[in-house]
Amino acid sequence: MQNADKEALAGVALVTGGARRLGAAIVERVHAAGMNVVIHCRSSRAEAAVLAGALNAQRADSAAVLAADLADDAAVAQLAVDAHARWGRLDALVNNASGYRRTPIGAITPALFDELISSNFKAPLLLIQACLPLFGEHAAVVNILDTLARHARPGFAPYNAAKAALWSLTETLAVELAPRVRVNGVAPGHILWAESTVLSAAQKAEELAQIPAGRLGQPAEIARAVAFLLGPEASYLNGVILPVDGGLRLG
Repeated sequence: MQNADKEALAGVALVTGGARRLGAAIVERVHAAGMNVVIHCRSSRAEAAVLAGALNAQRADSAAVLAADLADDAAVAQLAVDAHARWGRLDALVNNASGYRRTPIGAITPALFDELISSNFKAPLLLIQACLPLFGEHAAVVNILDTLARHARPGFAPYNAAKAALWSLTETLAVELAPRVRVNGVAPGHILWAESTVLSAAQKAEELAQIPAGRLGQPAEIARAVAFLLGPEASYLNGVILPVDGGLRLG
């Protein structure tokens, strides 16, 4: 099965927010499965360069880095053009880049609202649109969602609203772009502790207690789901939101 996985994918994938954490795990998995990868980053250029160097050492000229601010509409459009230009093709897009922070009512500023809506909804939508004329046949998009996006979570209104919008967008574009492009989503649960929110040991224990599986997920588990949805074994899956959450959504 491992050998089959490594031969499952071909072509070029663009992964946003691909330099670190969950994005890096996705990049590594998609690359190991056979694709060339364009690693998008905003400020993590050093980490992206190290990752690309390691992947190019495994397979020459198979990874590239592009920096872009996804809050800049023109930069989003140019990212698609540059990703396609690197190898003259573009076959997959993984919208992984995401902003996350607690924003209780009373503390939501226009700037915070714009940041969360832009990173979690607007940029993925505009990037899909920019990639569409550049995609080859049988292209695939995977949007990284949040398994709790449709749950009421006080303190996270803009973030949840943006992820719920991306969820709806995934299903809508699955219909609108078919049959040329498949659009699916992966909805992680608690995978890595958020860098923007410091939790105490007690708070972490409380979060873990809500997960039926009793543990955090692993970035590799999300990456495997993404690679599966991009691959030929998922060729009849379209508009699917795959929860990888240890059962968290059921609580």
